[in-house]
Amino acid sequence: MLKVVGVQTYYGKIHALRGVDLQVNEGEIVSLIGANGAGKSTLLMTICGNPRAAGGSIHFLGQDISRLTTDRIVRQGIAQSPEGRRIFPRMTVLENLMMGALTSEPSYFDNDLERVTDLFPILKERASQKGGTLSGGEQQMLAIGRALMGRPKMLLLDEPSLGLAPLVVKQIFQVIEQINKEDGVTILLVEQNAFHALRLASRGYVMVNGRITLSGGGEELLNNPEVRSAYLEGGAKV
Repeated sequence: MLKVVGVQTYYGKIHALRGVDLQVNEGEIVSLIGANGAGKSTLLMTICGNPRAAGGSIHFLGQDISRLTTDRIVRQGIAQSPEGRRIFPRMTVLENLMMGALTSEPSYFDNDLERVTDLFPILKERASQKGGTLSGGEQQMLAIGRALMGRPKMLLLDEPSLGLAPLVVKQIFQVIEQINKEDGVTILLVEQNAFHALRLASRGYVMVNGRITLSGGGEELLNNPEVRSAYLEGGAKV
C-alpha cells in the first residue's frame, strides 16, 4: 500500500532523513520506534508532503505521491493524527470533527460521526465544548477522531500515547487495534512506547539518526536484545 524508497529530507541544512526505506502492506499495523529526534515525525510529515522529500520516492496504492501537495495526498486516502494533537482549540469538538470531514462526501458525515463517537463516547458528551478545554487524553481522542472523519485508507499516528495516563494509553491502543481490525484501516504508528507499539504491530522498524537500522516482526523486535536494551530497559541506542 505504502512504499518509501531512499527518501531524503532536509530542514534547511539539516539532513533529517537519510535514505529511508519502509513498506506498509494493506491491512497492517506497522510501528516505527526510535529515540527523540531520530526522524520519525519527519518521515510522517514527509509522506504527507510537508516537508517535501528532497530525494527518493513515496508510492501510495501504486501512485507516486512524492510531488503532490498535502491536500491532494489527503484526498488519496492518507490521514494523519499529528504529534501534540494540534486540534483547533477555539473550535468545539463537533467543529473539529467537521474539519476532518472536509475531504469526505457530505452524505457520509452522519454515519462517520456515529462511528467516531462509538469509538470515543466522551466526544459525544463533549460535542459542544471547546477543544482547548478538553483533557490531554480527550484531545488525543479528538485528534484521532478528526483524522478518521476523512475516511482514510491509511492512518498515520504520531505519538498517540505522549503525556497520557496509563489507563488512557490502554484505551487509545485498544481503539487503534479496533480501527484496524473492524474498519480495515491500515496504520503506520510512530510511538516512543516501544512495548505497546511493537506488541500491537504485525511489523516494525527502528529509526536512528534519520536511518532505518532494524526491521522485523513486532514480536521479533520485542525480543531483540538490542531493541530491549535501547527502548525497553532504558539502555544505549541501537
